[in-house]
Amino acid sequence: MDKLIITGGTRLDGELRISGAKNAALPILAATLLSHAPVSIGNVPHLHDITTTMELLGRMGVGLTVDEKMNIQVDTSTINSFVAPYELVRTMRASILVLGPLLARFGEAHVSLPGGCAIGSRPVDIHLSGLAQMGAEITLDGGFIHAKVKRLKGCRLMLEQITVTGTENLLMAAVLAEGTTIMENAAKEPEVTDLAHFLNKMGAKITGIGTDVLTIEGVEKLGETTVHYDILPDRIETGTYLCAAAITGGRVKLKDTRPDLLDAVLAKLVEAGAEITTGDDWIELDMHGKSPKAVSVRTLPYPAFPTDMQAQFCAMNAIAEGVGIVTETVFENRFMHVNELQRMGADIRLESNTAICTGVKKLTGAPVMATDLRASASLVIAALVAEGDTVVDRIYHIDRGYDHIEEKLAQLGATIRRVPK
Repeated sequence: MDKLIITGGTRLDGELRISGAKNAALPILAATLLSHAPVSIGNVPHLHDITTTMELLGRMGVGLTVDEKMNIQVDTSTINSFVAPYELVRTMRASILVLGPLLARFGEAHVSLPGGCAIGSRPVDIHLSGLAQMGAEITLDGGFIHAKVKRLKGCRLMLEQITVTGTENLLMAAVLAEGTTIMENAAKEPEVTDLAHFLNKMGAKITGIGTDVLTIEGVEKLGETTVHYDILPDRIETGTYLCAAAITGGRVKLKDTRPDLLDAVLAKLVEAGAEITTGDDWIELDMHGKSPKAVSVRTLPYPAFPTDMQAQFCAMNAIAEGVGIVTETVFENRFMHVNELQRMGADIRLESNTAICTGVKKLTGAPVMATDLRASASLVIAALVAEGDTVVDRIYHIDRGYDHIEEKLAQLGATIRRVPK
C-alpha cells in the first residue's frame, strides 16, 4: 500500500483552497435516493469514501455521472436493488446512511452492519430504535439489517445520546413519513445542518435546523424538479492545515472555507500563540516563526471542540512550550496515534481518556503507521517538524478524508512525496 515520506524542518507558507466536507457529502449523496428527479451535487471532495459511496449507489442501479469539477449528477430512476453489501459497507461506516432513505422511499432496505475507523464503539441501535418507533419492521440476520415498512409514521424521537449519523439517518427517513416527527437531542454539527438544508431544497419541511430539536413535517415525495446543491467547506481539513502551519511556526491562508464553523478550534490556536485573521470565506494563521504554546482541549459535540481535531492538537502539543492536557469524551479508543507519536520522541502519557502532553525540543523522523483517519493526519503534522525522514504507512486511512494531502502540503513548501505500493 502507498506510503508518505516526509522530510521535516520546513516552515509552511502559502495559500490553499479547502475542499468540500466529506462528512456532509456522504449523507447528502445518500439523501439523493429520496429524489424522484435527477440531482446535481457540487463542491464534492475527491476522496476514497466518496468513490466508495458512488460505487454503493451504482450497485443499486443508480445512474451517476461526474464532470471535471467533481460535480456529481445522480439519477435514481434506474434503481433496481435495495441492498448495501458487506464488501462496501465494511470499509466505511457512513454506508449505513442509505438505510433511512431506502426505507422511507421504497419501503425496504437490506444494509450490512457497518465498519470504518477503529476508534471505538459506534453502535447503530439508535438508528434502528428510531426507525422501529416510526413503524419499521427490523430484523438482524447474517450481519445484515433487514428493514421493511409500508410507510413510516411520524412520531416523537428522543435520541438517547447525541449521534451524528443517527440524526442524519432518522432525519432522512422522517421527511417522507406520514405526519410530523419531532427529534430531540439531535446532533447540531454543521454537516447535519447542511443535509437538512439540502433536504429542504428538494422539498422537505424541516424546521429547527441548527438546534437540538428538529421538527419534520412529512411530505408525499421529494425532488419533483432537478436540484443543484454545493457541499459546505470541510472544517476538519481546514483545522488540520491550520495545525500544520502552526506546528512549523509558519503562515497559511485558507480560502473557500468558513471561520464560523471553527470557533472552538480557532480560539485554541490563538491560545497557542497564533495570529488569526478571518473573512467571510477565508482564514489566515501566522505564527511569525514562533513555536506553539501547549493548550488543553476537551472534545465534545458541536459547537464545542471537535473529536476529529483531537489527534492534530496532540501532535502540535508534542513540540509546544509547556504541558497540554487533551481529554477525549466522544470515543473511547481514540488515542492510538499516541504510540506512534512516542516513536518519534513525543512525551505523552495516557491516563484513561486523557493524554498529558509535555512539549519536547524536537521530534525525530521514524517509520510510523496510521491507525485511523485523523490519527494519520496527526502523524503527518508531527513529521513536518521532525528531524530527518518520517515514513507514514497505511495511508489509505488518510485518503478516506483528505483530498490530495501531499499535493496541498507541497504547495505550502513541505518536503513530502507519495511512494506507490
